[in-house]
Amino acid sequence: MAADATRILPSADAGTPEMDLFVRAWQDWHQRQEATLADPHGFLAITGLHWLTAEPQRLPGAPGQWSTGDDGVVVALDAEEELVVDGTPVRGRHVFGVIPERGDVKAVWGDAVIEVAKRGGHDIVRPRHPGNPLRVQFAGTPAFAPDPRWVVTGRYVPYDRPRPTTVGAAVEGVRHVYDAPGRVEFELEGQALSLTVFDGATPGSLSALFTDATSGISTYAGNRSLKLSAPEADGSVVLDFNRAANLPCAYTDFATCPLPPPENRLPVAIEAGEKIPYERA
Repeated sequence: MAADATRILPSADAGTPEMDLFVRAWQDWHQRQEATLADPHGFLAITGLHWLTAEPQRLPGAPGQWSTGDDGVVVALDAEEELVVDGTPVRGRHVFGVIPERGDVKAVWGDAVIEVAKRGGHDIVRPRHPGNPLRVQFAGTPAFAPDPRWVVTGRYVPYDRPRPTTVGAAVEGVRHVYDAPGRVEFELEGQALSLTVFDGATPGSLSALFTDATSGISTYAGNRSLKLSAPEADGSVVLDFNRAANLPCAYTDFATCPLPPPENRLPVAIEAGEKIPYERA
């Protein structure tokens, strides 16, 4: 329904059934965004970002001693400690193995979840505790009111082959590499623009990371993300900047979110989507 609502705009006027549908669809999207953030083990529950080495180390907010090496991530639990991994209780020495880039394993420890992951070629551990003050005090994310003027139709231009694209990260020294299948060309505020896009979460869908002239003023300075449905057969694709979303790094320093490629720094002020979180104001 949300995608259909954007396609009938921006010609809808205030108070019309089409506009009401558009606003309700946006409100549903915004509520889902906030519910994900408020999850007891979501990003707001993270209490630390720990980089593993070959030297075993005890980490705040997690049981055992953690290290990484040829066998991948290993934890050595004390006699009274226990983790639950994939529904199975484990004690003593447990080998998580080699975790693929952008992969993760989540182990349960009491009411907490211990995230074991690989980001930018590094093995990390991030404890997630529901009682973390950042999560408990979360008051929602401010956003611009939905406005049809920020819904535009662009054209997807695929590359001959996906282009490996290296981007920076919210954490200094980390780099991410994504395959870019193409770019999306569109016009906004009278300017011809384009965004390099990456594959989305579902087959055929796309996603873009970008900044614009509002970044660091009313929107988060580092990045925002825009999800795009699969392009039509003629390459047309809808960009609804009302759904420009913050990534976890907008809320917490314990996220390793990718930054936009340089060409995705748009020279227009896109006053749509999510604003700087209250936590960063």
